[in-house]
Amino acid sequence: MDLVIPSAANLGLFVSATLVLLLVPGPAVLYIFARSVEQGRSAGLVSILGIHTATLVHVVAAAVGLSALLASSALAFSVVKYAGAAYLIWLGLKKLFGSSDIPDVEGGLPKRSGMRLFREGFIVNLLNPKTALFFLAFLPQFVEVGRGHVAMQIAFLGILYTVIGVLTDGAYALLAGTAGNFLKRSPVYLKAERWVSGFVYIGLGLTAAFAGNQKK
Repeated sequence: MDLVIPSAANLGLFVSATLVLLLVPGPAVLYIFARSVEQGRSAGLVSILGIHTATLVHVVAAAVGLSALLASSALAFSVVKYAGAAYLIWLGLKKLFGSSDIPDVEGGLPKRSGMRLFREGFIVNLLNPKTALFFLAFLPQFVEVGRGHVAMQIAFLGILYTVIGVLTDGAYALLAGTAGNFLKRSPVYLKAERWVSGFVYIGLGLTAAFAGNQKK
């Protein structure tokens, strides 16, 4: 079977959106920061592996579920796509006007073994319904149904997202020793993270809503 992926234009948009989302540190990155500050860079890197192993599970679930949905009804897939766009806009509005979701790690985190660090990162991300909803909302916006093999396209996008996530989170883990405590307490960071993330989510949702299923 030939590899079917979205067009170069869609991939470019996907990579750009993913980089913006991942480069603005959120709760998961600050958890990695905290682990790196408390136990060293290796602890942060092991936590990243656990978190993104669970990410791949969510990607597989999204690929299988959305592909089955399209096979049963193209209209249902479109409904999910537009619902996903609305969910992204809601996330953006919640980010802009809701309470901060930055975790409180000022008190420090208990020491953990490498295996436990991996397991905790995996379980926390695997059981996070927001992660599952995010992938169901985000990935379909870049799928081109006309190319076929929706599951393959979603899986490819999800794996690409995961690889970029490992690289960006890894960079943060390596920088944690010098920047971690500053970011956790910086009002400038907290304001920038809220506005940048909020407008990125809203922009993604509006783009998907207006673009619809038009051919690229």
